Formats: sequence, C-alpha cells, structure tokens
Amino acid sequence: MSKRIAIATIGTQGDVQPYVALARALKARGYSVVVGAPDDFEDMVTSHDLEFASLGSRIQEFLTQTRFEKAMSENMLVNMPSLLRQGQQLVDTAARLSWDMAQGADAIIVNMNTSFGIDIAEALDIPSIMSALQPLNSTSEFPLCAYYGPSFGRAFNRVTYTAMTVQQIYYNLPRNKLRRELMGLEPRKKGGFFKDTDGTNLTTLYAYSAHVSPRPRDWPKNAIVSGYWMLPDNTGWQPDAAFKAFLAQGDAPIYIGFGSMPFGAERNTEILKEAMRLWGGRAVVARGWGGINPDDLPPSIFAIQKAPHDQLFKHVKGVVHHGGAGTTAAGLHLGLPTFIVPQAVDQPFWGRRIYELGCGPKPVRLRKLTPELLAEALRALDTNAGYARNAQILGEKLRAEDGTANAIKVIERVMANYQTGRHRQRA
Repeated sequence: MSKRIAIATIGTQGDVQPYVALARALKARGYSVVVGAPDDFEDMVTSHDLEFASLGSRIQEFLTQTRFEKAMSENMLVNMPSLLRQGQQLVDTAARLSWDMAQGADAIIVNMNTSFGIDIAEALDIPSIMSALQPLNSTSEFPLCAYYGPSFGRAFNRVTYTAMTVQQIYYNLPRNKLRRELMGLEPRKKGGFFKDTDGTNLTTLYAYSAHVSPRPRDWPKNAIVSGYWMLPDNTGWQPDAAFKAFLAQGDAPIYIGFGSMPFGAERNTEILKEAMRLWGGRAVVARGWGGINPDDLPPSIFAIQKAPHDQLFKHVKGVVHHGGAGTTAAGLHLGLPTFIVPQAVDQPFWGRRIYELGCGPKPVRLRKLTPELLAEALRALDTNAGYARNAQILGEKLRAEDGTANAIKVIERVMANYQTGRHRQRA
C-alpha cells in the first residue's frame, strides 16, 4: 500500500499552485496525495487528477470585501482588527478541516498559513515538513522579505525577523484551543513556524531557486532551497482570434498585471492609461481578480480575461506585475525582463532581487507608482539590452532545475528517518 501524504495550504492562487505541482510529482512517484486548499481551487486540483479536500470558503470572498480594500488602501488601524478576527476564523476552520484530511496520512506538508499542521502531525505521530515560497528563516544576510527599505547591516537584518514573532502570535492564538479540544494535546511550550513543539528545527523546503536568492550561510542545515515547483499548464490555452489579431498588429506587447489583490482598480487603470500614452508602446493586461478595470482601454492595450502565465508570457517581451512568487517565477523561467510594483508580503523582496540580478528596473511600490515612473520602466523593459540578456541567462538556469524532484528527495529522507512517539504529549 502506498504511503499517503497530506498537503495543507490556504491563500491566493500563488499560495496554492506550487503545492499542486508538488502533489503531481509525488503522485507520479507512487504516493497517495491529498491537497487541502480553499474551495476556489478545487477545479485546479482535480484537473490534475489529484484528490482535493476543502479547507474552507472561497478566499476571494474575503479579499473582495469592502473592509479589506479600506484596510489596504485607507485606514489600516480602523479596519484591520475586524479582518484579523475573520482571518483567525479562516485559520480555525482550515485547521479543523485539515485534521479530518490528515487522518491516515503518513506525513503532512504545511506552510506558515497552515502551521497548525505541526500540531496535527504531533497528535497523529507523523512527520511534518514546513515549506515556504520565500525566505523566512532568520538570517543576517538580508532583511525579512516583507521589509521595504535600505539595509543597515547584518544586525539590523536579523532584527527585522522579530516581525515574524508578532505574526506567529496571530496564528498561535487559536492553536492551543485546537490542541486541547480537537487533538487532545497539552499547550505548546516551545516551537514556532519552523520548530517542532519540543523546539527542534523542522525540515523546511523553500520552493524557489538559489539562482534567484542564494541560500543564506547562517540558516539551519535542514532549511533547504529546492528550486521552483512549477505547475505545467494542462488547459491547452491558446490565444483566441482577437488576441491573435492584436499580436499581429505590431511589436510584441509587455504584460501588465497586479495580481490577486482586487483593490485600487480605478487608480491603477488611470496610471496605466497615462503611462501607455507617455511610452507609446503596446501592452496586454490581465483582468482576473487583479486591480485593473478593463473597461474603456485604448487600442494599445489588450485586456485578457484569464490565461496561464507560462503560456501567456510566451507572447510578450517583458512583464510588469506585483511581484508574487509564482508570477515572478513564471516570467523568469521564460527569460523575461521584469518590473515589480510590490504591495505587501514577499513582493518587495522579489522586486529587490530582480533589480539586483540586473533583470529589470528598481521596484516601485504600487501606492507610489506614477504614470511617469511606469512609462520609464516600460521603456526600459522594451529597450535595455542588459535586462534582456541577464533575464535570458537566468531563465536558462531555472529551466535546467527540477525543484519538485529535489523536494521529494528531502521528503522521503524525513519520512524514512522519523522516529515515532518522540514528542507526543497527550493531555
């Protein structure tokens, strides 16, 4: 009978898609795999012939509410407490559903958003493997990925990771209740996002490439950068007649999109239209959930409803986006020069790395973006030969990696070396 692995992840598409790629590779290796995710992603999971387990309601409903937009763009202090309560309820629901999903599993793979899986693993006496799509272990080599600003040295860099402690409190608040009520465990005495209940460092898989962000030398030995977990397109997507006609009318366009955060559409669209007028080139924009209003765009901009990035990006010569890990990976794999307009979370880090690797202009936060700055960046993506050359060289290196295969080697080693009963603390 094949070993069974449960994967738990919640968030937007970029937080789910890499885990579907890992699940596909695990299944091809002979494992029984179940992917737990929000209901938004059931079709994505099942379309790859994988077992899906619901971890709660659609994340888009949470992101599109008025209070969320006001918190992000207007008054964080007034609106955020209510959102934090809602977010904790999402986590509580996901934890309870993950408990059901994990029954009978031989291992569970989790991330920061589903760190309750560490408790589930303890209760079920199975190994848990932490994962992340961005560097999160503390290091003195660079600041926390969410930090946007200059570095003031190695000591400062390490201090920025104290923000993780605050974030951990947010995720930990419901955990002891769940440990007691659901799992029959005592409260956590030690631990964290990257530690077991007894304080031991968990094996952590980082699903990005060391060519993009080298592994820090002061990380624990079991913090491993595997390479990207890229999900092959299975939709058969091709440009429709209207998009083909647009492509045939001139030079290859530049892709512009602002990710899964659906706020600020009116402002973003006005900046886009004026920047296009100043630059004079052509662009394709994504509708999706993202912050662009596709109505009343000039002929130089083609609005596309939905398309997989790895296919759509084959038809563009550069990309502008929010800097999510998945979108960044898709553009770099195809060797495309990139301009990042970060909003939050790990996006500032990837924008900084693109710039430091010489693959695109210096990032500009979305809230500080102006038509003039966007036009300047578009012009650079269009004409800077150095950006194009560096991006192409990096793309070749990334395409030569097999991140999921590297990850599976680690997963198998953890499962083979796991000692049962080592930390169970029944109440």
